[in-house]
Amino acid sequence: MRMETPDEDLATAAAFGDREAFAALLSRHYDRLFRLTYSLTGRRAEAEDLAQDICAALPAKLAGFRGQARFTTWLYRVTVNAAHDRRRRAATHAKAATGWGDWELDRQAAMADEVAAQGWLMQAMAALPADLRDTVALTLGEEMSQAEAAEVLEISEGTVAWRMSEVKKRLRAMAAAEDQR
Repeated sequence: MRMETPDEDLATAAAFGDREAFAALLSRHYDRLFRLTYSLTGRRAEAEDLAQDICAALPAKLAGFRGQARFTTWLYRVTVNAAHDRRRRAATHAKAATGWGDWELDRQAAMADEVAAQGWLMQAMAALPADLRDTVALTLGEEMSQAEAAEVLEISEGTVAWRMSEVKKRLRAMAAAEDQR
């Protein structure tokens, strides 16, 4: 019966404490949620942590689900916002850690090695500004239409199209720069 229930109805029931409805939502959407967190972070461990944080916060956040958008659109928005929050916290921690001596230098070197070990595309994605990376993660990683991505990001469809054009231009430039080395 739960498999046939629309997401929006499950979300409403879960907001009122229905654990089965919450479990059904997670069962349906966890893989999608994890894929997006991985696209947004670029690292499996960080994506797992972010997905768990979102799942832990989801019962309280469901109280704010008004049903004005599809549940998946709302969930994508929650995920993108959580990734933005995590990036801001990481930037704050990085600033605070500056000057911690050899330990911090070793930690930063280890992080740089981890990034270098990943594929070219992940490195190229990491070099993109957050707004472009978010757009690519939704349109290519989640195979959303530009209209769907625009709704999640709360921007116009034209802005999504421009961002994708900008991503292509920057990736071509990165590839050309590597070819010249």
